[in-house]
Amino acid sequence: MTASALDLRPFTHDDLPEIRQTLIDVHNEVYAAEMDDEFNQEFPWFVEHWGGHPDFSCVIGYDSAEIVGFAYGAPAKPGREWWREHLEVEPEKSRTFAFSELMVREKWRKTGAAERLTRGLLDGRSEALAVLLVDVTHPKVQALYESWGFRRVGTQQPFADSPVLAVMLTELPLA
Repeated sequence: MTASALDLRPFTHDDLPEIRQTLIDVHNEVYAAEMDDEFNQEFPWFVEHWGGHPDFSCVIGYDSAEIVGFAYGAPAKPGREWWREHLEVEPEKSRTFAFSELMVREKWRKTGAAERLTRGLLDGRSEALAVLLVDVTHPKVQALYESWGFRRVGTQQPFADSPVLAVMLTELPLA
């Protein structure tokens, strides 16, 4: 399978009842070896939180009938974006899409699927910026996002039980 052959299907807030368990199942498979971590066990809460946003957007990739992975997020609340505390000068255009999750099942890693899912989610967005968080102990993941145009602007730990995360920002559309 090549990434260009991926069948990307878009979903919204209204589709959450249909896709909720799929998102949770893919997450649980991807993090199977790390499910003793309390933060990973909280993923269903994150699905509800993000999926509860009226402008929630999700893309699920399929290789024939098999799920490859997904990407999702929602527009950030103006003035409360994750990047604001890390920049001294605010970008002229600051409407931001909060890119919350990207997961690719192991069989499809290093095939271009992650970029295809990311672009499927972010292409055509009306926001000027996209922001995401990456575990600082995963430099290869951070480098992957950097290769797509994201830049690290700071770090934060949004929850007491979460890892320290790099705050990454990019202008839309992706280059």
